Amino acid sequence: MLAVVHNVTAATRLLDVLDLVARDSRIQVDFSVPQSSAFTTGTERFLLDRGMTPVPWAAARAAPFDLAISASHGGDLHRLAPPLIILPHGMGYNKYLGRESGNPGIRESGNPGIRESGNPGIRESGNPGIRESGNPGIRESGNPVFGLSPEWLVVDGKLVPSSLVLSHPEQLARLARSCPEAAEVAVVAGDPCFDRIVASGPLRAVYRRALGVTEGQRLVVVSSTWGPPSLYGAHPDLVARLAAESCLDEWRVVVALHPNVWHWHSPWAVRRWAEGCRRAGVTLLPPEEGWRAALVAADVVLGDHGSVTFYGAALGTPTILATAPRDTVAPDSAVGRLLDAVPCLDHGRPLTEQLDEVVKTHDPAREPFASVVALTTSAPGQAMPLLRAEFYRLLKLAEPDSPAEVRTVPVPAEPPVEPGAHLVRVDLLGGLDAAARVTRRPAELLRLTGSLPEGTHLSVDADEPYRRFLDLAEIVVAPDGRDAAEVLAALPGALLATGPVAGGDWLVVGAGDRTLRFTGAGDAGRVCASFVHAWLTDNRSVDTIPTEVSLTLGTRVLTVTVSGQDSARG
Repeated sequence: MLAVVHNVTAATRLLDVLDLVARDSRIQVDFSVPQSSAFTTGTERFLLDRGMTPVPWAAARAAPFDLAISASHGGDLHRLAPPLIILPHGMGYNKYLGRESGNPGIRESGNPGIRESGNPGIRESGNPGIRESGNPGIRESGNPVFGLSPEWLVVDGKLVPSSLVLSHPEQLARLARSCPEAAEVAVVAGDPCFDRIVASGPLRAVYRRALGVTEGQRLVVVSSTWGPPSLYGAHPDLVARLAAESCLDEWRVVVALHPNVWHWHSPWAVRRWAEGCRRAGVTLLPPEEGWRAALVAADVVLGDHGSVTFYGAALGTPTILATAPRDTVAPDSAVGRLLDAVPCLDHGRPLTEQLDEVVKTHDPAREPFASVVALTTSAPGQAMPLLRAEFYRLLKLAEPDSPAEVRTVPVPAEPPVEPGAHLVRVDLLGGLDAAARVTRRPAELLRLTGSLPEGTHLSVDADEPYRRFLDLAEIVVAPDGRDAAEVLAALPGALLATGPVAGGDWLVVGAGDRTLRFTGAGDAGRVCASFVHAWLTDNRSVDTIPTEVSLTLGTRVLTVTVSGQDSARG
C-alpha cells in the first residue's frame, strides 16, 4: 500500500487513519512525496523523523502496489497504477482553488503568510468569484472548488480516484452537480480528525494545564489558514495587539498557524516574526500537532475561513472571525455558510472586549449556527470503522476482528510561555486595609506605546535579555530570593527585588536590605513585590503592612501572610 504525501498538512491527516491498516502484518505501507505541492518543503523530513523512509516518486509510480491513499489532489496521481482513495485534508471541500503549474508562488516581502495574486491558491485581484449558473462547483474565472470539480478529479477524460471520501452528504450533493462521474465513487465516511477531537473531550482539563491555563484564565485559540485573505495574512499584527491588550491573569493566548505558513516561509522565519508575541506569553503551537488539543481546551476561537476555526465552532465553542473572505470559498459549502453564521471582529474596537461579548452571548443551539456546524460530519464517531471497511474493500482483504478504534489527540508538548517582563497596576482597596487589585499585562506593550501606561510599573525577570527593560524596571525578579539583595544593589534604578525561596515563600527586598517574607502566594508570588511597591508609592510605611494581605488577580483572590526578616540571605 502506498501513502502519497503531498505536504505536512496531508501527512498529518494520513497519520490519523493509516493505523487502520498499518498494524496488519498482511499490509506494508510505503510513503512517497510527489513534489507537486508548493508547500512540499519539510515533508520528507517530517516522514524521516517518524521512521518513515520515502520511496522516490518515480519508483512509487512504477511499483505494483495494491492500493494508494492520498489526502490531496495535486500532482500526477492519475499515473498511479493501483486503485486510489483520496481523503480530504481539511474540513470537507470548501475553498476555490485552481491547478496552476510551474509557479509555486512568490512571497511578498514584509508580510508573512501572503503571496502575490496569481499564485497557487490565490485568486487574482478584481475577480469577485461568481459561479457559473447551473454549475455550483465552478466560478466563471475557471477557479473550481478544490476536490469537487472535474479540474481536480478528471484527467484526459478519466476519473482519477477509485474512491473519494467525503464527510457529509452536503458535499456529495455539490459533487453530483459539478462532477457527476465522481459522485459514483464517492463514499460518505465522516471525519476522522473531528472524531479524534470529540473523543478527546474528557481530557480538557489535562490539555488546559499543559497549555498553561491557570485558575480564572480563559483560553483564546487564534487560528489562521494560509494566504493573503487569512487572519495572519490580512492582519499579521493581530496577535501582538491581542497579547498587549490582554490581562495576563484573565487570558491565555495560543496560536495555530496553518502548516503551509510554516513551510513556505520556513520555521525559523515564523518564529522570528512571533518572537515578540512569545515574549508576551503567547504559545505558538508547532504546525504538526497541538491545535486539536487546544480546541478542546479553548474558551473562545478567533479565526478565519480555515478548517481549524470550523472545527472549533463545531465543538460548540464561541467563535469570532478576524477575516471572512467570502469570495475565496463556495458560498454553499459548510465553511461558506459559517462565515455568515458567526460574528466578525471590529478591528477598531478593543479585542478582549469583543471576545468577552462573544463568550457571553454565544448560544450553540441558535440557528443558523447549529445547522451549519452539523455539516461537519454525518457519521459522528464512526469514521474509523467506515474508512477501514473501505480500505479493506479496495485491498480485497477481510477486515481484522478487532474494532477500528478512535484515538485521543496528544497532550501538547510545547511548554507554555510566561512573559518575563510585566506592566503592573496595583489599586489599593479599602483605605488602610491590606487589599489590592492587581492587573498585569506583558511589557511588550512598551514596544507599541513607547512609554509606561499611567499608574503602572515595570516588573522584570533578572534573566531578561533586553538590558533596557532591566534599566527601566522598578522591580527585579531573581530566580532565587537569596540573590535578591545583590541583584537590587546592581540595578540602582530598581526600587525592589524579589524571588522565591525554599518552601514556596517569596522574599521582597528593599533599600537597606529591608526584607519581607510572603507566604501563600504560590505561582503568583512575584506580585507581592508589586503590592509593596504600591504601598510605598502611596506614602505608606513598610512597618504598617498588616500580617495578612488580600490580592485579587483576575477572578482569583489570594490571601497571603507577611512576616519580617532581617536579611534576604536569612
